[in-house]
Amino acid sequence: METATLIFFAATVLPLICTPGPDMLFVASQSLSGGATAGLRATAGICLGYVVHSVLVALGVAAVIAASPVLFEALRWLGVAYLVYLAFQLIRSATTTGKLTLSPDPGRAILQRGFLTAVLNPKGMMIYFAILPQFMSHTGSVALQAGVLSAIFVVLCGIVYVVLSMVIGAAGRRGNFSDGSRKMVEGGAGGLLIIAAGFMALK
Repeated sequence: METATLIFFAATVLPLICTPGPDMLFVASQSLSGGATAGLRATAGICLGYVVHSVLVALGVAAVIAASPVLFEALRWLGVAYLVYLAFQLIRSATTTGKLTLSPDPGRAILQRGFLTAVLNPKGMMIYFAILPQFMSHTGSVALQAGVLSAIFVVLCGIVYVVLSMVIGAAGRRGNFSDGSRKMVEGGAGGLLIIAAGFMALK
């Protein structure tokens, strides 16, 4: 593939990545409630989820889902329900008393939640399905081209979300929060996930 094509693809998807959506809001909520480390783990999970999307596109499963409104809607509402569940957990925690230490969830749990957030977000799959083919040529290996473009997308996602995690984590680095601060942080994080669910529900 030509370098100009790869640069043009990166310039096309970067604004989409930077637009607030379920993935970005999930990373922000984790960074807010658990610091930069939690945000980085959420980022890793989301990137792994997009790797799954890449494989699905390569196998043609994305085309099947896109062609079936029932399957697409089922996946979308499953993702909405999952984000609402996570938001409920945070908001319920915000109503309890106690001090917050910035590591509320085990690393594996955050990684898994990030992974599921990305995998259950059909918007990500549709980005692969609708945008990638526009930058691919019928000459040469289609699988190789899809792999290269997918890698660029995942790397850009990782860079953007890592920066977001570090910025939010640094802003909230205060050691242990008071109970009032904890409630605000967890309530705010839950609110972000509710907004993320709204984004997914309206797509």
